[in-house]
Amino acid sequence: MFTLGYSFRPWQTSTSIAPGASILQYVRETASAYGVDRLIRYGHRVVGADWSSETSLWTVEAVRDTGPPVAFTCSFLFVCSGYYRYDEGYSPAFPGQESFAGQIIHPQHWPADFDASGKRIVVIGSGATAVTLVPALASTAEHVTMLQRSPGYMAALPDTDDGFDILVSRHVPRRLSAVVSRWKGIVRALLSYQISRRSPEKMKSILRHQVKKRLPEGYDVDKHFQPKYNPWDERLCIVPNGDLFTAIRSGRAGVVTDTIDTLTPEGIRLASGHELPADVVVTATGLNLLLFGGIDLRVDGVPVDPSQKVTYQGMMLADVPNLAFAIGYTNASWTLKIDLVVHYVARILRHLDRSRHTTVTPVAPADVGELRPLIDLTSGYIRRGIGQMPKQGGHTPWRLHQNYPRDIRMFRLSRLHGNGLRFSGRSSTPRRQPSADARYGYPTTFLAVAFHVSRPCWKSVALPTDTVYESLVG
Repeated sequence: MFTLGYSFRPWQTSTSIAPGASILQYVRETASAYGVDRLIRYGHRVVGADWSSETSLWTVEAVRDTGPPVAFTCSFLFVCSGYYRYDEGYSPAFPGQESFAGQIIHPQHWPADFDASGKRIVVIGSGATAVTLVPALASTAEHVTMLQRSPGYMAALPDTDDGFDILVSRHVPRRLSAVVSRWKGIVRALLSYQISRRSPEKMKSILRHQVKKRLPEGYDVDKHFQPKYNPWDERLCIVPNGDLFTAIRSGRAGVVTDTIDTLTPEGIRLASGHELPADVVVTATGLNLLLFGGIDLRVDGVPVDPSQKVTYQGMMLADVPNLAFAIGYTNASWTLKIDLVVHYVARILRHLDRSRHTTVTPVAPADVGELRPLIDLTSGYIRRGIGQMPKQGGHTPWRLHQNYPRDIRMFRLSRLHGNGLRFSGRSSTPRRQPSADARYGYPTTFLAVAFHVSRPCWKSVALPTDTVYESLVG
């Protein structure tokens, strides 16, 4: 959790995994401590944003839960919506599902009054959602089956630290101990990823051994837990406390690797002819990609197609002025990358304020190298939606690195000028003298857009204090 927490407000407990309620409380307390909660307008969904070269402003259109649509203008737009669609998950149509007599549930629309007691449940899928749902449901259900088309890599992780963080905290100051624990997590994740990419057979063996020792004697590990692809071709799935394996050993849960022929009134008939009896079917079949929350993006009224753009440092689109977006790592904590992106945006805003330029635009050279998908994974949800995603180039700063130490140098130490960014325009507004607590006098209006089902995860950084900030959350 030290890598998932904010660097400026470290996670306080020595836990590797935390429940959603604890994370939500941490985010809310952080937002309150830094005054961010007073800058957020809830119940707004951004549907369009149009950049005007004449005024050097974005016009952002939003619809509200109540009341008529509204429009905002800002000089810099920061989209913090991730790349998932939050209102609707991936729900493939299964043959015969209309004949199924039981209940079909997608995890994104989980009924608050659902009771698993005494029910036979089949969870379709083998990703993070399925892996955490199965043992939770198995605690009260009659039996839970995880039905997967093919296996994925899994690793058990205890929810408490191995003792290292506690030992460090006893001998060094709190802030320094948090830094040490944070870097321990960073190095551990980086080593795991590098071994996976450079010696995939070795990592396969390690993961297989860790799974095998947690399963009953004679369990068919190769069939149910040994994928055909290499580690980190798709995300590695973490099993909190190994509770999935505990549920399997107890007999309250099981894994079936097969494909669906059809749903029947009593359950699911598989391609092998075997039938799984079920009272409830949970379709943990994944998410849909939706870049920028589906915003209709335009520059001078001309639609922008992100899939035809190359990204600058994985956070800006070539030829699109005064726009940044936040996408985290696929092989490490999401927060680590977002922290770097936000600091880079802060550097850009500071330079705009100091130089009185109005516009910053990434300009790609004629040769950016071989174009590749921005997200270099082969997971099903990535393959389904990769057509809407922008590209990355073959070399810095147009290439997206999955390496935090390298990104620190690139985001915090690299120069802004002559590194793919073009600063232009000149403000006619006289530069104001900074106030006592401000370092910059030229005001910039800054709008951050975040889409989330519950509440946003906001970062606080040292931005110009005369800047006007606003956040819209749908």
